[in-house]
Amino acid sequence: MHSSAPTVDVATSGVVRAYIALTKPRIIELLLVTTVPAMFLAAGGVPEWQLVVWTLVGGTLAAGSANVFNSVLDADIDSHMRRTRRRPMARNSVSTPKAYAFGAVLGVLAALILGLGANWLSASLAMVANAYYVFVYTMGLKRRTSQNIVWGGIAGCFPPLIGWTAVTGSVAWPPLVLFAIVFFWTPPHTWALAFRYKEDYKQAHVPMLPVVMAPPAVAWRIVVYTVVTVAVSLLLWPVAHTGWFYPAVALLAGAVMIVESVQLLRRARAGLVEAALKPMRLFHLSNSYLAVVFMAAAIDPLLF
Repeated sequence: MHSSAPTVDVATSGVVRAYIALTKPRIIELLLVTTVPAMFLAAGGVPEWQLVVWTLVGGTLAAGSANVFNSVLDADIDSHMRRTRRRPMARNSVSTPKAYAFGAVLGVLAALILGLGANWLSASLAMVANAYYVFVYTMGLKRRTSQNIVWGGIAGCFPPLIGWTAVTGSVAWPPLVLFAIVFFWTPPHTWALAFRYKEDYKQAHVPMLPVVMAPPAVAWRIVVYTVVTVAVSLLLWPVAHTGWFYPAVALLAGAVMIVESVQLLRRARAGLVEAALKPMRLFHLSNSYLAVVFMAAAIDPLLF
């Protein structure tokens, strides 16, 4: 009797890990990085900690819900890709009905927590983002066009709006600029990763841009989107009336991003492929760039 306890515990922990994995926690972390700074900017300083907690919990559950539905719908794709073939749905660790039920429960909880803990505008924006991610990106764009991430990435732009509206109860120009930063940042960030896993996407029949276009052409588009991202980030200075700290950090971080994107273009034009192309350098740098820019937006009102 006692000897079976460890087996039950291991089985239970495995199930818990599978359900957590369905929500794609690493993606959620990135979304939260853009939520909290928007709240600081909206508050002109430190927002109420209870509001931050409710917004983060609701936002986490909302993003988790969307990711669960995405995991179910993309199970066939994930099973063909080295990067994703160990995900729960690809390994049949969770049944489809249970996964759908889990995603629905998370979505309902997210709406209630955001609506009651913040306001119903924030809750509505989160639900719109979820619907867009599931129905427009996952079911509509991802398998059909190489521009999938350009327009599908809009779903990931909502967290700054949600954070801002949680504090103010209304939409304004500053969060729309933050929305635009994430919008233009998403393609170069994702295409850099797609360079690395080009063969996986090809095998899964997902027309990511590096699959259907030559490396120099993709790299050139990465440079263009990166430059636009940096330019848009500087718009927050006059729009949100920030001090000098934000534009200084945004300009410096943007310069580093532009230099790395240009280097990727040079390597692509030189005919380098796979590991020699080093696309993951830009991918990891882009994560740091977004975090630094948004943190600067949060810190600036504390200084001025």
